[in-house]
This record gives sequence, C-alpha cells and structure tokens, in this order.
Amino acid sequence: MNFPLVLFVLLVITGFVWFLDFFVLRHKRGADESEPWWIEYPKSFFPVILIVFSLRSFVVEPFKIPSGYMIPTLIVGDFILVNKFTYGIRLPVINKKVIDLNEPKRGEVMVFRYPADPSIDYIKRVVGLPGDTVLYQNKRLTINGEPVETKYESEYKYLESGLGYVYTDFFHEFLGEESHTIITEPDVPGIQMSGIHQFPYRESCTFNMSGFICVVPEGNYLTLGDNRDSSSDSRYWGFVPEENIVGKAFMIWWNFNAFDRIGLSIQ
Repeated sequence: MNFPLVLFVLLVITGFVWFLDFFVLRHKRGADESEPWWIEYPKSFFPVILIVFSLRSFVVEPFKIPSGYMIPTLIVGDFILVNKFTYGIRLPVINKKVIDLNEPKRGEVMVFRYPADPSIDYIKRVVGLPGDTVLYQNKRLTINGEPVETKYESEYKYLESGLGYVYTDFFHEFLGEESHTIITEPDVPGIQMSGIHQFPYRESCTFNMSGFICVVPEGNYLTLGDNRDSSSDSRYWGFVPEENIVGKAFMIWWNFNAFDRIGLSIQ
C-alpha cells in the first residue's frame, strides 16, 4: 500500500468537506440544525490528518526495521525516526526535491526508495558519494585510494530468524565523522557473484570473487549494509539515485523486545 498517497487522498477529501462547510454549507443551515454525519466526521478528522501529513512529509517519518541487513547498528524490530528535511525539502507523494539543504555524507544511515522497486523503502549506510572510486576487496574498504580504518573488537553472534546463531567478527569502521559498527562472517565471501543484477551504470563497476571496484556516477550514491555478508545492497542492485532519497535515520524510538534500545541515536 502506498501510505503517503492514501494519506494525501484522505487529506484532500476531508479538506474539501471542511472548506465547503466553512464557506457555504454552514450558512445554509438553521441555527438549531445539527451537522450531518458526512460533514461532522470529515471536519473532525481534517486537522489531525493535516498535522500527521505535514509532519510525516516534511519533518520526521517513522519506519520499522524488518530485516537484519543493518545488524549490529539496527536490529529486527527497531522502530526508527527519519529526518525528512536534512537532505532537502521534497514534495510529498512524488518525492521531488524543491529546496536543497544538505547532501548525504559518508557514514550516514540513509533511507531511500529501492531502485528496482520504488514502492519499497530500504535503509543502508552511505559509503560512496558522487564521483568516488570505491574499492571493496577482502572485506575492506578503500575510497579514492585511501584505506578506510577498521578496528577489530570481538566476536559477535546474533539469532537469525529463530533458526540458529550466526557467528561473526565485530569491527569499528571509521568511515565518516564518527565511527560505526559492522560485522563480517569469516568463512563467507565478500560478494556473491550469482547475486549481482543488471542495473543502471553497471559498466562503472568491476567485480571479482573478492569484491568490487566502482566509480560512483554523478547524482548517485553507493550504499552497504552494516551486516556486510548478509546484506542486499549496492554490490548487487547498484547505485541509489538522488531522487530516491527519503531521509536520514537518526534515532531508535521503540523496540518491543529490547527496551534498552529506546532513545538510542543512530551512528
């Protein structure tokens, strides 16, 4: 379901009834005549829908994390908040930018519309900016010829779909202005060649069994999941166009199974 579109349609319908009653219908009713239900209910819901639509479209939008692609930064069941204006003001529903503010930075966690199916929202970490040369070989990043610093911390395990534990290596990665955490599985290749799709600007990338090297096209971004060996990301389906950007994830506001995560900022 396209929830923004549904919300917009409800806003238009309830708003039309509100304005029609305010300027026309109420003057035709008698002083002691009550409002019919088809006026009363839309008028009651219109202010609420207007506030929700405005906040969700221009200020902040909630999302739920459905997969483990961003473990350990985000886990399944996290409810997060996304800043909708950090990267510019966009028209709701069509997502067209009308006011430029900031551009995504390396290391930021970004929500965007999945390029292969824009009806689906994805969340990944920004790794490559327009014009960057990104090398990912043997599970290590190099950007524009400079190796990205990583620091091994410990072993990390997580439960996958209730079927069993996955054992990984836990690292701090110093990609942007602040460090963040990533995990890798020692016995899993850095890329699954069979999972690579055809995608726009595919010719900008070269793949091998150890990883890839890509030159990020103008107006596009390269993203990776923090759960590097279990993430569907730019390695497989390509670059994120600027017009697909939704916003910057900045806080976990709820998790029914882990109350200690409530209020955590997203690094």
